[in-house]
Amino acid sequence: MSQIGQKQRYDHETGGLAKRPIDRRVARTRRMLHQALLSLILEKGYEAILVEDICERANVGRSTFYAHFTGKDDLKRSGLEHLRQELVERQRNSSTSTPNGTRPLGFSLPMFEHAHDHMHLYQALVGSKGGAIALDTIRQTLCDFVRNELTMAGGKDPTGVPREFIVQHVVGAYMAVLSWWLEGGAKLPPQQMDEFFRRLVDEGATSYYS
Repeated sequence: MSQIGQKQRYDHETGGLAKRPIDRRVARTRRMLHQALLSLILEKGYEAILVEDICERANVGRSTFYAHFTGKDDLKRSGLEHLRQELVERQRNSSTSTPNGTRPLGFSLPMFEHAHDHMHLYQALVGSKGGAIALDTIRQTLCDFVRNELTMAGGKDPTGVPREFIVQHVVGAYMAVLSWWLEGGAKLPPQQMDEFFRRLVDEGATSYYS
């Protein structure tokens, strides 16, 4: 097996490459850096943060930081990987309750719940480069998730619309609603947001799942 093959494998559940478990010391260092970044975002905003600030807060050296990440943007993207894992786990849990093993739009409720639980961080990032990075990473994650759902469902679109079109349509609509909801203070509960979103999308997009 090649060196790349030894380090990573294709994960059919997430629709991408899954890395092997990280060494505990490495995981601990990355966790401290992520926590340092989050605390600094709340204190001074993303744009004002320097790598030196993150290192000082996490009590690690610059060389250690750059051994793991190329910069604070890379650190921010990495911090959202747990979201993908959470969505996949929730998909597994919900699949047992559906006849074909896949619950359409399975990302919707857990994404609303995650955003609600971390609303202060999302709001602190609004209008910043970090916010754009976070939203773009979330969008890519949700696109991968929807593609994987459609592949697992194996359904055919009766209208002849390309699958990638429906992926971009569903995720684009979701991201617009998610941003509107957060900017308004997330006053509606996640469960109701999920219900509204499903109600509007079900008639069209979920025909792919049948």
